[in-house]
Amino acid sequence: QLNGYEYLKQLDIGYFFYSGSYADDILKVLNPDEKTIIHIPSVNSRESTKDKIKEVEHIIEELGEWQGADPETGFQIVKMATGRVLKIADLVDDDAAKRERVSSALKDQAQKNNRDYVDIVIALGMAKEGFDWIWCEHALTIGYRSSLTEIVQIIGRATRDAPGKTRARFTNLIAEPDASAEAVTEAVNDTLKAIAASLLMEQVLAPRFEFKPKNPNSGPTPGFDYGEGGYDQDKCNVGFNGETGQFQIEIKGLSEPKSPEGARICREDLNEVIAAFVQDKTTIERGLFDEELVPEELTQVRMGKIIKDKYPELDDDDQEAVRQHAIAALNLTQQAKQAVLDGADRDREQGGNTALLDGVRKFAMDVRELDIDLIDRINPFGEAYAILAKTMSEESLKQVQAAISAKRVSLTIEEARELARRALRFKQERGRLPSITSPDAWEKRMAEGVAYLARMKAEAAHG
Repeated sequence: QLNGYEYLKQLDIGYFFYSGSYADDILKVLNPDEKTIIHIPSVNSRESTKDKIKEVEHIIEELGEWQGADPETGFQIVKMATGRVLKIADLVDDDAAKRERVSSALKDQAQKNNRDYVDIVIALGMAKEGFDWIWCEHALTIGYRSSLTEIVQIIGRATRDAPGKTRARFTNLIAEPDASAEAVTEAVNDTLKAIAASLLMEQVLAPRFEFKPKNPNSGPTPGFDYGEGGYDQDKCNVGFNGETGQFQIEIKGLSEPKSPEGARICREDLNEVIAAFVQDKTTIERGLFDEELVPEELTQVRMGKIIKDKYPELDDDDQEAVRQHAIAALNLTQQAKQAVLDGADRDREQGGNTALLDGVRKFAMDVRELDIDLIDRINPFGEAYAILAKTMSEESLKQVQAAISAKRVSLTIEEARELARRALRFKQERGRLPSITSPDAWEKRMAEGVAYLARMKAEAAHG
Protein backbone atom coordinates (compact mmCIF):
# COMPACT_ATOMS: atom_id res chain seq x y z
CA GLN A 1 0.00 0.00 0.00
CA LEU A 2 1.79 3.11 -1.19
CA ASN A 3 -0.91 5.69 -0.38
CA GLY A 4 0.74 6.86 2.84
CA TYR A 5 3.91 7.85 1.01
CA GLU A 6 4.82 11.40 0.16
CA TYR A 7 7.28 10.69 -2.66
CA LEU A 8 7.22 7.01 -3.55
CA LYS A 9 4.44 6.27 -6.03
CA GLN A 10 5.37 3.04 -7.74
CA LEU A 11 6.90 -0.30 -6.89
CA ASP A 12 7.85 -2.70 -9.68
CA ILE A 13 8.37 -6.39 -9.03
CA GLY A 14 10.17 -8.52 -11.59
CA TYR A 15 12.12 -11.70 -12.04
CA PHE A 16 14.79 -12.55 -14.59
CA PHE A 17 16.59 -15.72 -15.52
CA TYR A 18 20.26 -16.16 -16.32
CA SER A 19 22.49 -18.99 -17.42
CA GLY A 20 26.12 -19.45 -16.47
CA SER A 21 27.45 -17.20 -13.72
CA TYR A 22 25.02 -14.55 -12.43
CA ALA A 23 27.77 -11.93 -12.12
CA ASP A 24 28.19 -12.03 -15.93
CA ASP A 25 24.55 -11.10 -16.42
CA ILE A 26 24.13 -8.76 -13.49
CA LEU A 27 24.47 -5.54 -15.47
CA LYS A 28 21.42 -6.51 -17.51
CA VAL A 29 19.32 -5.87 -14.42
CA LEU A 30 21.59 -3.64 -12.32
CA ASN A 31 21.52 0.02 -13.24
CA PRO A 32 24.49 1.71 -11.50
CA ASP A 33 22.56 5.01 -11.53
CA GLU A 34 20.04 3.52 -9.10
CA LYS A 35 20.86 3.15 -5.44
CA THR A 36 20.88 -0.63 -5.13
CA ILE A 37 21.16 -3.25 -2.44
CA ILE A 38 22.34 -6.57 -3.86
CA HIS A 39 21.61 -9.72 -1.88
CA ILE A 40 23.97 -12.39 -3.17
CA PRO A 41 22.80 -16.01 -2.92
CA SER A 42 23.16 -17.90 0.33
CA VAL A 43 26.05 -20.36 0.12
CA ASN A 44 23.72 -23.40 0.16
CA SER A 45 21.57 -22.26 -2.74
CA ARG A 46 21.67 -23.47 -6.33
CA GLU A 47 22.68 -20.01 -7.51
CA SER A 48 25.77 -19.74 -5.29
CA THR A 49 29.21 -20.39 -6.78
CA LYS A 50 30.25 -21.39 -3.22
CA ASP A 51 32.85 -18.60 -3.20
CA LYS A 52 31.12 -15.46 -1.94
CA ILE A 53 34.31 -13.33 -1.92
CA LYS A 54 34.94 -14.09 -5.61
CA GLU A 55 31.30 -13.28 -6.39
CA VAL A 56 31.66 -9.82 -4.86
CA GLU A 57 34.93 -9.24 -6.74
CA HIS A 58 33.24 -10.35 -9.94
CA ILE A 59 30.35 -7.88 -9.43
CA ILE A 60 32.84 -5.08 -8.75
CA GLU A 61 34.83 -5.95 -11.90
CA GLU A 62 31.65 -5.85 -13.98
CA LEU A 63 30.96 -2.33 -12.67
CA GLY A 64 34.38 -0.86 -13.37
CA GLU A 65 37.95 -0.54 -12.15
CA TRP A 66 38.64 -1.01 -8.46
CA GLN A 67 40.45 2.00 -6.95
CA GLY A 68 40.94 0.71 -3.40
CA ALA A 69 38.94 1.23 -0.21
CA ASP A 70 38.04 4.48 1.53
CA PRO A 71 40.11 4.42 4.76
CA GLU A 72 37.37 6.09 6.78
CA THR A 73 34.19 4.24 5.75
CA GLY A 74 35.75 1.08 4.34
CA PHE A 75 33.60 1.50 1.18
CA GLN A 76 35.10 0.08 -2.03
CA ILE A 77 35.82 2.79 -4.60
CA VAL A 78 35.14 1.77 -8.22
CA LYS A 79 35.66 3.87 -11.32
CA MET A 80 33.23 3.15 -14.13
CA ALA A 81 34.12 3.34 -17.83
CA THR A 82 32.13 6.59 -17.97
CA GLY A 83 34.49 8.12 -15.40
CA ARG A 84 31.86 8.11 -12.68
CA VAL A 85 33.07 6.90 -9.28
CA LEU A 86 30.90 4.45 -7.31
CA LYS A 87 31.04 3.87 -3.56
CA ILE A 88 30.21 0.27 -2.71
CA ALA A 89 29.57 -1.06 0.79
CA ASP A 90 30.67 -4.69 0.99
CA LEU A 91 29.00 -6.51 3.89
CA VAL A 92 30.13 -9.94 2.69
CA ASP A 93 33.78 -9.62 3.75
CA ASP A 94 34.92 -12.34 6.17
CA ASP A 95 37.24 -9.95 7.98
CA ALA A 96 35.08 -8.95 10.98
CA ALA A 97 36.94 -5.67 11.61
CA LYS A 98 36.52 -4.53 7.99
CA ARG A 99 32.88 -5.56 7.94
CA GLU A 100 32.24 -3.75 11.23
CA ARG A 101 33.77 -0.54 9.84
CA VAL A 102 31.50 -0.65 6.76
CA SER A 103 28.48 -1.54 8.87
CA SER A 104 28.95 1.35 11.30
CA ALA A 105 29.62 3.74 8.39
CA LEU A 106 26.21 2.73 7.00
CA LYS A 107 24.59 3.45 10.37
CA ASP A 108 26.15 6.93 10.59
CA GLN A 109 23.15 9.12 11.48
CA ALA A 110 24.93 12.24 10.22
CA GLN A 111 24.88 10.76 6.70
CA LYS A 112 21.31 9.46 6.76
CA ASN A 113 20.02 12.22 4.49
CA ASN A 114 23.07 12.32 2.24
CA ARG A 115 22.06 10.61 -1.01
CA ASP A 116 25.61 10.59 -2.39
CA TYR A 117 27.15 8.85 0.61
CA VAL A 118 26.96 5.33 -0.85
CA ASP A 119 25.77 3.91 -4.21
CA ILE A 120 25.56 0.14 -3.84
CA VAL A 121 25.37 -2.18 -0.84
CA ILE A 122 26.31 -5.85 -1.31
CA ALA A 123 25.00 -8.18 1.38
CA LEU A 124 24.63 -11.88 2.00
CA GLY A 125 21.30 -13.19 3.19
CA MET A 126 19.22 -10.51 4.79
CA ALA A 127 21.71 -7.74 5.65
CA LYS A 128 20.49 -7.81 9.25
CA GLU A 129 22.98 -5.06 10.10
CA GLY A 130 20.14 -2.76 11.03
CA PHE A 131 21.12 0.20 8.87
CA ASP A 132 18.34 2.35 7.46
CA TRP A 133 19.14 3.43 3.91
CA ILE A 134 16.21 5.52 2.75
CA TRP A 135 17.72 6.20 -0.69
CA CYS A 136 17.66 2.56 -1.79
CA GLU A 137 15.68 2.36 -5.06
CA HIS A 138 16.39 -1.20 -6.16
CA ALA A 139 16.54 -4.39 -4.14
CA LEU A 140 18.26 -6.92 -6.39
CA THR A 141 18.13 -10.43 -4.98
CA ILE A 142 19.97 -13.35 -6.53
CA GLY A 143 18.56 -16.81 -5.98
CA TYR A 144 15.12 -17.92 -4.91
CA ARG A 145 14.10 -16.95 -1.37
CA SER A 146 11.67 -19.39 0.13
CA SER A 147 10.45 -17.23 2.96
CA LEU A 148 7.82 -14.69 2.04
CA THR A 149 8.64 -12.76 5.21
CA GLU A 150 12.18 -12.42 3.96
CA ILE A 151 10.98 -11.13 0.57
CA VAL A 152 8.75 -8.60 2.33
CA GLN A 153 11.72 -7.43 4.42
CA ILE A 154 13.93 -7.16 1.34
CA ILE A 155 11.25 -5.14 -0.46
CA GLY A 156 10.95 -3.04 2.68
CA ARG A 157 14.57 -2.00 2.14
CA ALA A 158 13.68 -0.37 -1.17
CA THR A 159 10.37 1.15 -0.14
CA ARG A 160 11.57 3.77 2.32
CA ASP A 161 10.23 7.21 1.45
CA ALA A 162 12.83 9.77 0.38
CA PRO A 163 12.72 13.15 -1.40
CA GLY A 164 12.65 12.79 -5.18
CA LYS A 165 12.37 9.00 -5.07
CA THR A 166 9.16 8.16 -6.94
CA ARG A 167 9.83 4.58 -8.05
CA ALA A 168 11.38 1.56 -6.41
CA ARG A 169 11.87 -1.96 -7.68
CA PHE A 170 12.48 -5.48 -6.47
CA THR A 171 14.18 -7.88 -8.86
CA ASN A 172 14.79 -11.56 -8.35
CA LEU A 173 17.52 -13.07 -10.52
CA ILE A 174 17.05 -16.84 -10.82
CA ALA A 175 19.24 -19.49 -12.44
CA GLU A 176 17.69 -21.07 -15.51
CA PRO A 177 17.08 -24.80 -15.31
CA ASP A 178 20.19 -26.19 -16.95
CA ALA A 179 19.58 -28.93 -19.53
CA SER A 180 22.32 -31.16 -18.21
CA ALA A 181 21.37 -30.76 -14.59
CA GLU A 182 19.95 -33.70 -12.70
CA ALA A 183 18.61 -30.90 -10.58
CA VAL A 184 16.16 -29.91 -13.29
CA THR A 185 13.17 -30.71 -11.06
CA GLU A 186 14.60 -28.59 -8.27
CA ALA A 187 15.25 -25.74 -10.70
CA VAL A 188 11.72 -25.99 -12.07
CA ASN A 189 10.33 -25.97 -8.52
CA ASP A 190 12.37 -22.88 -7.63
CA THR A 191 11.14 -21.15 -10.77
CA LEU A 192 7.51 -21.94 -9.98
CA LYS A 193 7.92 -20.86 -6.36
CA ALA A 194 9.57 -17.59 -7.38
CA ILE A 195 6.67 -16.84 -9.73
CA ALA A 196 4.16 -17.72 -7.00
CA ALA A 197 5.98 -15.42 -4.56
CA SER A 198 6.00 -12.62 -7.10
CA LEU A 199 2.25 -13.01 -7.83
CA LEU A 200 1.60 -13.02 -4.12
CA MET A 201 3.68 -9.91 -3.50
CA GLU A 202 1.77 -8.08 -6.23
CA GLN A 203 -1.43 -9.10 -4.49
CA VAL A 204 -0.22 -8.03 -1.04
CA LEU A 205 0.85 -4.65 -2.43
CA ALA A 206 -2.27 -4.08 -4.50
CA PRO A 207 -4.86 -1.66 -3.14
CA ARG A 208 -7.87 -3.04 -1.31
CA PHE A 209 -10.69 -4.18 -3.57
CA GLU A 210 -14.32 -4.08 -2.54
CA PHE A 211 -16.52 -6.01 -4.96
CA LYS A 212 -20.24 -5.31 -5.34
CA PRO A 213 -22.78 -7.17 -7.43
CA LYS A 214 -24.16 -4.96 -10.20
CA ASN A 215 -27.95 -4.91 -10.24
CA PRO A 216 -30.70 -2.47 -11.33
CA ASN A 217 -30.69 -0.80 -7.87
CA SER A 218 -26.90 -0.21 -7.77
CA GLY A 219 -25.81 3.36 -7.18
CA PRO A 220 -22.75 5.42 -6.29
CA THR A 221 -21.22 5.32 -2.79
CA PRO A 222 -20.29 8.67 -1.21
CA GLY A 223 -16.53 9.29 -1.05
CA PHE A 224 -15.77 7.32 -4.23
CA ASP A 225 -14.64 8.89 -7.49
CA TYR A 226 -16.00 7.05 -10.53
CA GLY A 227 -13.78 8.70 -13.14
CA GLU A 228 -14.78 10.86 -16.09
CA GLY A 229 -18.51 11.25 -16.41
CA GLY A 230 -19.11 9.94 -12.89
CA TYR A 231 -21.27 6.94 -12.03
CA ASP A 232 -22.99 5.25 -14.97
CA GLN A 233 -26.22 3.42 -14.13
CA ASP A 234 -25.97 1.17 -17.20
CA LYS A 235 -22.42 -0.07 -16.73
CA CYS A 236 -20.19 -1.81 -14.21
CA ASN A 237 -18.40 1.04 -12.45
CA VAL A 238 -14.96 1.28 -10.89
CA GLY A 239 -14.76 3.73 -7.99
CA PHE A 240 -11.71 4.87 -6.06
CA ASN A 241 -11.60 6.45 -2.62
CA GLY A 242 -8.49 8.63 -2.44
CA GLU A 243 -8.60 8.85 1.35
CA THR A 244 -8.73 5.14 2.12
CA GLY A 245 -6.98 3.99 -1.07
CA GLN A 246 -9.83 1.55 -1.62
CA PHE A 247 -11.22 0.38 -4.95
CA GLN A 248 -14.89 -0.40 -5.44
CA ILE A 249 -15.65 -2.61 -8.42
CA GLU A 250 -19.08 -3.63 -9.65
CA ILE A 251 -19.34 -7.13 -11.12
CA LYS A 252 -22.42 -8.61 -12.76
CA GLY A 253 -23.54 -11.97 -11.35
CA LEU A 254 -21.27 -11.76 -8.30
CA SER A 255 -22.41 -13.84 -5.30
CA GLU A 256 -22.25 -12.14 -1.93
CA PRO A 257 -21.48 -14.05 1.28
CA LYS A 258 -24.51 -14.52 3.55
CA SER A 259 -22.81 -15.43 6.84
CA PRO A 260 -20.73 -13.03 8.99
CA GLU A 261 -17.74 -15.40 8.65
CA GLY A 262 -18.06 -15.48 4.84
CA ALA A 263 -18.19 -11.68 4.79
CA ARG A 264 -15.13 -11.48 7.06
CA ILE A 265 -13.14 -13.82 4.79
CA CYS A 266 -14.04 -11.74 1.73
CA ARG A 267 -13.00 -8.60 3.58
CA GLU A 268 -9.84 -9.77 5.37
CA ASP A 269 -8.60 -13.17 4.17
CA LEU A 270 -8.57 -13.02 0.38
CA ASN A 271 -4.77 -12.78 0.24
CA GLU A 272 -4.49 -15.96 2.30
CA VAL A 273 -6.83 -17.75 -0.08
CA ILE A 274 -4.85 -16.46 -3.07
CA ALA A 275 -1.59 -17.53 -1.39
CA ALA A 276 -2.89 -21.10 -1.03
CA PHE A 277 -3.96 -21.02 -4.69
CA VAL A 278 -0.78 -19.67 -6.31
CA GLN A 279 1.43 -21.84 -4.09
CA ASP A 280 -0.50 -24.97 -5.04
CA LYS A 281 1.93 -26.81 -7.28
CA THR A 282 -0.58 -28.41 -9.65
CA THR A 283 -2.38 -25.10 -10.09
CA ILE A 284 0.69 -23.07 -11.04
CA GLU A 285 2.15 -25.85 -13.23
CA ARG A 286 -1.03 -26.13 -15.23
CA GLY A 287 -1.65 -22.38 -15.28
CA LEU A 288 1.76 -21.76 -16.83
CA PHE A 289 2.39 -24.82 -18.98
CA ASP A 290 -0.75 -26.79 -19.79
CA GLU A 291 -1.61 -25.85 -23.37
CA GLU A 292 -4.98 -27.60 -23.17
CA LEU A 293 -6.01 -25.84 -19.99
CA VAL A 294 -9.53 -24.47 -19.72
CA PRO A 295 -9.11 -21.55 -17.25
CA GLU A 296 -12.25 -22.54 -15.32
CA GLU A 297 -10.48 -25.74 -14.29
CA LEU A 298 -8.29 -23.51 -12.14
CA THR A 299 -10.57 -20.59 -11.31
CA GLN A 300 -13.59 -22.76 -10.45
CA VAL A 301 -12.38 -26.31 -9.76
CA ARG A 302 -8.97 -25.81 -8.10
CA MET A 303 -9.91 -22.62 -6.27
CA GLY A 304 -13.23 -24.23 -5.30
CA LYS A 305 -11.41 -27.18 -3.77
CA ILE A 306 -8.89 -24.98 -1.94
CA ILE A 307 -11.73 -23.01 -0.34
CA LYS A 308 -13.67 -26.18 0.55
CA ASP A 309 -10.58 -27.54 2.34
CA LYS A 310 -9.72 -24.24 4.01
CA TYR A 311 -13.22 -23.28 5.17
CA PRO A 312 -15.26 -26.51 5.55
CA GLU A 313 -17.62 -24.74 7.97
CA LEU A 314 -19.00 -22.42 5.25
CA ASP A 315 -22.03 -23.61 3.30
CA ASP A 316 -21.79 -24.14 -0.49
CA ASP A 317 -23.13 -20.70 -1.36
CA ASP A 318 -20.65 -18.92 0.90
CA GLN A 319 -17.78 -21.05 -0.38
CA GLU A 320 -18.76 -20.01 -3.90
CA ALA A 321 -18.96 -16.32 -2.88
CA VAL A 322 -15.46 -16.46 -1.35
CA ARG A 323 -14.17 -18.21 -4.48
CA GLN A 324 -15.59 -15.51 -6.74
CA HIS A 325 -14.15 -12.69 -4.62
CA ALA A 326 -10.70 -14.30 -4.49
CA ILE A 327 -10.51 -14.96 -8.24
CA ALA A 328 -11.78 -11.44 -8.97
CA ALA A 329 -9.05 -9.94 -6.76
CA LEU A 330 -6.30 -12.05 -8.33
CA ASN A 331 -7.38 -11.66 -11.95
CA LEU A 332 -8.10 -7.95 -11.70
CA THR A 333 -4.66 -7.28 -10.18
CA GLN A 334 -3.02 -9.25 -12.99
CA GLN A 335 -5.09 -7.63 -15.75
CA ALA A 336 -4.54 -4.16 -14.29
CA LYS A 337 -0.80 -4.84 -14.13
CA GLN A 338 -0.86 -5.76 -17.81
CA ALA A 339 -2.75 -2.57 -18.68
CA VAL A 340 -0.23 -0.56 -16.62
CA LEU A 341 2.70 -2.21 -18.42
CA ASP A 342 1.08 -1.55 -21.79
CA GLY A 343 0.62 2.09 -20.89
CA ALA A 344 3.92 2.48 -19.05
CA ASP A 345 5.94 3.26 -22.14
CA ARG A 346 3.51 5.97 -23.11
CA ASP A 347 3.45 7.86 -19.84
CA ARG A 348 6.42 7.27 -17.59
CA GLU A 349 5.40 10.19 -15.38
CA GLN A 350 2.22 8.73 -14.00
CA GLY A 351 3.01 6.57 -11.07
CA GLY A 352 1.79 4.33 -8.38
CA ASN A 353 -1.74 3.73 -7.38
CA THR A 354 -3.07 6.07 -10.05
CA ALA A 355 -1.44 3.82 -12.65
CA LEU A 356 -3.09 0.75 -11.13
CA LEU A 357 -6.40 2.58 -10.88
CA ASP A 358 -6.20 3.42 -14.59
CA GLY A 359 -5.28 -0.20 -15.27
CA VAL A 360 -8.37 -1.51 -13.46
CA ARG A 361 -10.58 1.10 -15.16
CA LYS A 362 -9.10 0.36 -18.58
CA PHE A 363 -9.70 -3.36 -18.16
CA ALA A 364 -13.26 -2.82 -16.91
CA MET A 365 -13.99 -0.54 -19.88
CA ASP A 366 -12.34 -2.74 -22.51
CA VAL A 367 -14.69 -5.60 -21.75
CA ARG A 368 -18.31 -4.91 -22.62
CA GLU A 369 -19.54 -6.00 -19.24
CA LEU A 370 -17.56 -7.05 -16.22
CA ASP A 371 -19.29 -10.26 -15.18
CA ILE A 372 -18.11 -13.13 -13.02
CA ASP A 373 -18.13 -15.64 -15.93
CA LEU A 374 -15.76 -13.43 -17.85
CA ILE A 375 -13.44 -13.17 -14.84
CA ASP A 376 -13.55 -16.98 -14.42
CA ARG A 377 -12.48 -17.36 -18.05
CA ILE A 378 -9.13 -15.63 -17.47
CA ASN A 379 -6.10 -17.77 -16.69
CA PRO A 380 -4.62 -16.08 -13.57
CA PHE A 381 -1.11 -17.12 -14.66
CA GLY A 382 -1.31 -15.68 -18.17
CA GLU A 383 0.62 -12.48 -17.39
CA ALA A 384 3.26 -14.38 -15.41
CA TYR A 385 3.76 -16.68 -18.39
CA ALA A 386 4.25 -13.71 -20.72
CA ILE A 387 7.06 -12.44 -18.47
CA LEU A 388 8.55 -15.91 -18.21
CA ALA A 389 8.59 -16.32 -21.98
CA LYS A 390 10.33 -12.95 -22.32
CA THR A 391 13.11 -13.53 -19.81
CA MET A 392 13.86 -17.23 -20.09
CA SER A 393 15.63 -18.77 -23.08
CA GLU A 394 13.37 -20.75 -25.40
CA GLU A 395 15.40 -23.91 -24.79
CA SER A 396 14.90 -23.73 -21.00
CA LEU A 397 11.24 -22.86 -21.38
CA LYS A 398 10.66 -25.93 -23.56
CA GLN A 399 12.45 -28.07 -21.05
CA VAL A 400 10.42 -26.84 -18.10
CA GLN A 401 7.28 -27.40 -20.17
CA ALA A 402 8.34 -30.98 -20.99
CA ALA A 403 9.25 -31.76 -17.37
CA ILE A 404 5.83 -30.60 -16.25
CA SER A 405 3.65 -32.11 -18.97
CA ALA A 406 5.30 -35.49 -18.43
CA LYS A 407 3.56 -35.62 -15.04
CA ARG A 408 0.13 -34.55 -16.25
CA VAL A 409 -2.64 -36.85 -15.05
CA SER A 410 -5.88 -36.74 -17.02
CA LEU A 411 -8.36 -36.33 -14.16
CA THR A 412 -8.43 -37.15 -10.49
CA ILE A 413 -11.58 -38.42 -8.82
CA GLU A 414 -11.68 -35.22 -6.75
CA GLU A 415 -11.53 -32.99 -9.83
CA ALA A 416 -14.25 -35.09 -11.48
CA ARG A 417 -16.48 -34.63 -8.41
CA GLU A 418 -15.93 -30.87 -8.43
CA LEU A 419 -16.69 -30.80 -12.19
CA ALA A 420 -19.89 -32.77 -11.55
CA ARG A 421 -20.90 -30.23 -8.87
CA ARG A 422 -20.33 -27.42 -11.38
CA ALA A 423 -22.36 -29.42 -13.94
CA LEU A 424 -25.31 -29.50 -11.51
CA ARG A 425 -25.09 -25.75 -11.06
CA PHE A 426 -24.99 -25.45 -14.86
CA LYS A 427 -28.16 -27.59 -15.08
CA GLN A 428 -29.95 -25.41 -12.51
CA GLU A 429 -29.12 -22.32 -14.56
CA ARG A 430 -29.74 -23.70 -18.08
CA GLY A 431 -32.21 -26.52 -17.53
CA ARG A 432 -29.92 -29.12 -19.16
CA LEU A 433 -26.70 -30.96 -18.36
CA PRO A 434 -23.44 -29.90 -20.05
CA SER A 435 -22.89 -31.58 -23.43
CA ILE A 436 -19.71 -33.49 -24.18
CA THR A 437 -19.82 -32.30 -27.81
CA SER A 438 -20.25 -28.62 -26.92
CA PRO A 439 -17.95 -26.17 -28.76
CA ASP A 440 -17.49 -24.43 -25.39
CA ALA A 441 -14.36 -25.90 -23.78
CA TRP A 442 -15.57 -25.44 -20.20
CA GLU A 443 -18.99 -27.03 -20.83
CA LYS A 444 -17.22 -29.97 -22.50
CA ARG A 445 -14.84 -30.30 -19.53
CA MET A 446 -17.76 -30.45 -17.05
CA ALA A 447 -19.43 -33.13 -19.19
CA GLU A 448 -16.16 -35.11 -19.15
CA GLY A 449 -16.17 -34.92 -15.36
CA VAL A 450 -19.71 -36.33 -15.21
CA ALA A 451 -18.80 -39.10 -17.71
CA TYR A 452 -15.67 -39.98 -15.72
CA LEU A 453 -17.69 -40.39 -12.52
CA ALA A 454 -20.31 -42.50 -14.31
CA ARG A 455 -17.54 -44.72 -15.68
CA MET A 456 -15.98 -45.12 -12.21
CA LYS A 457 -19.42 -46.02 -10.79
CA ALA A 458 -20.04 -48.61 -13.52
CA GLU A 459 -16.60 -50.15 -13.00
CA ALA A 460 -17.18 -50.36 -9.24
CA ALA A 461 -20.58 -52.01 -9.80
CA HIS A 462 -19.08 -54.63 -12.08
CA GLY A 463 -16.24 -55.15 -9.61
